[in-house]
Amino acid sequence: MAEVSNAKLRELEDRARLLRCHILKMTHQVQSGHPGGSMSACDIVTALYFHVLRVDPRNPMWPDRDRFVLSKGHACPVLYAALAERGFFPVPELMTFRRINSRLQGHPEYGTTPGVENAAGAEGQGLSFGVGLGLAARLDRKAWRVYALLGDGEQDVGQTWEAALAAAKYHLDNLTAIIDRNGIQQEGRTEEIMPLEPLGDKWRAFGWNVLTINGHDMRQILAGIDEAHSHKGQPTVIIAKTTKGKGVSFMENVVRYHGAATTDEELKRALAELGEAVP
Repeated sequence: MAEVSNAKLRELEDRARLLRCHILKMTHQVQSGHPGGSMSACDIVTALYFHVLRVDPRNPMWPDRDRFVLSKGHACPVLYAALAERGFFPVPELMTFRRINSRLQGHPEYGTTPGVENAAGAEGQGLSFGVGLGLAARLDRKAWRVYALLGDGEQDVGQTWEAALAAAKYHLDNLTAIIDRNGIQQEGRTEEIMPLEPLGDKWRAFGWNVLTINGHDMRQILAGIDEAHSHKGQPTVIIAKTTKGKGVSFMENVVRYHGAATTDEELKRALAELGEAVP
């Protein structure tokens, strides 16, 4: 990947702020959804959809596209926001989120929403799906790559580690897992529910190339993905240290916003912090 200019970095950072605004509005209008973990992943998803992934919004099923697997399916607002801004469907459709008969349900559905690659509901299944895709690319002698975004709460799930073993066994260097390490899951803080550290050492023991980055630093995100591309013989996991509710001061690192929408007053405050007025 070529060196990224400061202007491009600013463009990506502005795009991530826009995605955060969409997430707040989507979850607010239906008073449902998971804004905190969607906002923590905004910079990662922005880097992928607006700089890294080879996709074609006019042809969502293009055979040679890269595949993005959202394992933490409750964070689908960030995926929907990125897909809309990338041109897979109209941006106004975001306001149908979680409505009856909407294409944008509370967890992504393959075959329903243009650009969605996997159905996601139960935690811990996405990496297994990504391993299957990586193997398929190899068997078909295709150059497309697979990126799987995992929550840190999903590290509690045994299937995640079964998939990690399989990926290492088959040396899937076309697979990159990214862990949104925001430290909070549905019932509280990860280190109180099920301590994960030393997380990097565990992944290394399972045969993975491990990188640790600031998941809100766009330059570090792009450099990590670039390093994953160049690393051969092993899958790569990027542990992205993030903040739940990133971008809105009163939401940051607050357990409640894992699955709680904003009030009317909170929405005004949040959008103001992000530089956007309430319509």
